Amino acid sequence: MEAAVIDAGSQLLKAGSAVPDQAPPMIIPSQMIRVVEDGTSGDNNESVFEDVTVDPVVRGHIRNWDAMEDLLQYVLYGGLDWEEGNEGQILFTEPLCTPKAVREQLVQLMFETFNVSGFYASEQAVLSLYAVGRISGCTVDIGHGKIDIAPVLEGAVQHIASRRYEIGGVDLTKLLAQELGKSNPLVNLNASDVEMLKVKYSCCAEDELAYEKTQRSSDEEEHTLPDGQVIRIGREKYTVGEALFQPSILGIEAHGIVEQLARSISIVSSENHRQLLENTVLCGGITSMPGFEDRFQKEASLCSSAISPSLVKPPEYMPDKLTEYSAWVGGAILAKVVFPQNQHVTKGDYDETGPSIVHRKCF
Repeated sequence: MEAAVIDAGSQLLKAGSAVPDQAPPMIIPSQMIRVVEDGTSGDNNESVFEDVTVDPVVRGHIRNWDAMEDLLQYVLYGGLDWEEGNEGQILFTEPLCTPKAVREQLVQLMFETFNVSGFYASEQAVLSLYAVGRISGCTVDIGHGKIDIAPVLEGAVQHIASRRYEIGGVDLTKLLAQELGKSNPLVNLNASDVEMLKVKYSCCAEDELAYEKTQRSSDEEEHTLPDGQVIRIGREKYTVGEALFQPSILGIEAHGIVEQLARSISIVSSENHRQLLENTVLCGGITSMPGFEDRFQKEASLCSSAISPSLVKPPEYMPDKLTEYSAWVGGAILAKVVFPQNQHVTKGDYDETGPSIVHRKCF
């Protein structure tokens, strides 16, 4: 049995057996609907239950362990066809700055609840580089709930120079909702409508001047929502991308994403700057919006760094839309190495040392 690879994000969970040159076979929402007692009694004093939406993963980290266990039960036994009593090996991807307690609780869940035969965890930044055939470089990962910027040398994240920002796609969706609300005051938008509009229409202006021109433009197009309402969208579609280069649009006093990358790299020894910046990898679905790569490269030529960041293109044999699940693909590549070479945490390791073994074996 191939090892399972799990990349659990705030919005989507990617899962599948470790087959590196394909897209993950399971891409499902991370959000769970759980049935809970609402604290009241109905007829005959029977308990009343209600559906509650729960987010197992918030801003990249697992926050609700009961919901995460339910989600993994569905994924492993329902989606990946594991059999109880015959569980296999599993590799998890990890975002930057994963607390030690979270790592230990995850390995405990895997061995004590899911009875896995082997476990490994690796940071998403390292795995995203593996997906494009690199072991050194820098990743700019724009997720649903966070932005991670991570320099990686010889397969090791340089944590002193890494940066995490607790903004992401969910905040850009809220921004778009606000902008569309201003120009379409009579349209009632729900979160799923705005998310769909963001994916369908968002794009990046060529530069700040071009963005300012879009804000004065009257060009609009109509979109009919699932409930029949008609919404007009024009200048708003540029705001999502621009906020990544001008965070002040989000009300945040910070440099744009390319300048943040340059400042992150400046902390690493100067002899490694070229190797890192010339192997920059974009991750996250938002980075695939039209115009984003071109804007990134243009901003890179203007940033404070003596060496301009340049983007690595995925190999042709890799699946389409690799930026959306590069960490999963890198995890599938790594799983082909660590498990056959017995570099993973085994059941014997766990029984002997306990959850802390994860820090010694998975680094």
